[in-house]
Amino acid sequence: MIKVVVASKNPVKLEATRNAFQKFFKNDQISFLEVEAPSKVSKQPIGDRETFNGAFNRASFIKANYPDADYWVGIEGGVLFEFEDEMCAFAWIVIINKVMTGKARTGTFFLPPGIGQLVKDGKELGEADDIVFQQTNSKQKNGAIGLLTGDVLTRSGFYEQAVILALIPFRNKNLFIIE
Repeated sequence: MIKVVVASKNPVKLEATRNAFQKFFKNDQISFLEVEAPSKVSKQPIGDRETFNGAFNRASFIKANYPDADYWVGIEGGVLFEFEDEMCAFAWIVIINKVMTGKARTGTFFLPPGIGQLVKDGKELGEADDIVFQQTNSKQKNGAIGLLTGDVLTRSGFYEQAVILALIPFRNKNLFIIE
């Protein structure tokens, strides 16, 4: 039995992790535990470094507090400024096991100017989405990507591919440096 701890109680992050692990380890039994974990970064991380650090901090926290697992998964969504004042959204995924770390970043998409302005004014992306789309708690549902694509791509689906990419070192141990 593979034991996976996910550093979030957000159902979107759990679904993305569950789907990715089940695809990657299709012949194995897997158990999942969801746990709140501090990111130790801003409520709305800005830029690659801060967002990556949030995912890494979450994964490291659960590894330290739940040492009997096989994998610890941290997911952190962030924003960054591209092409002058346009804002993009993305996420970092960090997966740790006992000997190595896998890392991957989702794709990046541009946010509408109104949402970007609300984030610049201090709102978290999920709050800004809720205001613009007149939703409640969309970050635990379809998120900005789902709202903007009409659920052609959901937040869970957006994260799932990056979780699979972060698992690459674990399938190819001989090609990656073991810590």
